[in-house]
Amino acid sequence: MPADFSSLYNHHEREVFAAVMDAAEAHPEIAASNDLLCDVACVALNRLTPRYIRHEVDFSFYLTEHERHEIDTAIADAVSYAFNFVQARTALRARG
Repeated sequence: MPADFSSLYNHHEREVFAAVMDAAEAHPEIAASNDLLCDVACVALNRLTPRYIRHEVDFSFYLTEHERHEIDTAIADAVSYAFNFVQARTALRARG
């Protein structure tokens, strides 16, 4: 009988997606394109250590307040970097 891994996911995905959408207002040239927003999310997620979980409560229950703050800061930094990266790449492509 094959194992069912469909309940596993990267904890950071939901938080990064929300952070990208929150920051999109400040980047209307990127926000206008679903493809670019997806690129931003990919770049941000690739900058973070994956945290695979099955249930949100399992992850959150074991975090200290300090760890939670570190994760929130890392997500904010990764999303900021990703918007700048995608914006710079888009500008380079437009010139070429």
